[in-house]
Amino acid sequence: MDLVSGHRIFVGKDTHKFSSAHMTVFNDGSKERLHGHNFQVSVAFDLKHTRFGAMLDFGPVKSTLVKLCAKWDQKLLLAEKCPLFTVRARSAAELDFTLCGKRYVVPMDEVLLLPLDNVVVETMVEQFAKELIAELGPLLTPEVVKGVEVMLTESQGQGARFYTAV
Repeated sequence: MDLVSGHRIFVGKDTHKFSSAHMTVFNDGSKERLHGHNFQVSVAFDLKHTRFGAMLDFGPVKSTLVKLCAKWDQKLLLAEKCPLFTVRARSAAELDFTLCGKRYVVPMDEVLLLPLDNVVVETMVEQFAKELIAELGPLLTPEVVKGVEVMLTESQGQGARFYTAV
């Protein structure tokens, strides 16, 4: 049996968190009531090797995590690709929309529209990972990093992970 081995480094500080609201939509056209979670984010990197001069600097990783958490913090997260979501009107001041037949009007600066079909932890973690990887860009060279895993917990012991090779 061949065993795969390697090094995995991770970052997940108390400051890597955000609080946001959402409404999960179900296949039958119903949805959860508007509610929120205090999300915690951590990220792990599978390394190709640990040779001197080929390291991943945690500084930019931590600052990018803080930046993305701030972007998602204290927002109503909405899935703009949800088939049961319709924007009725949008201005710089507010968003008027329906979700599962219910109408909402909310301040635009309190909304984050995500390119998802549902705002659930498994789609959120994938979107967060894509944004993180895009922000880190050239830092994640294939000579150093083999893969990235982002973990998003919505309560103690409950959450999702998304992994992608680099």
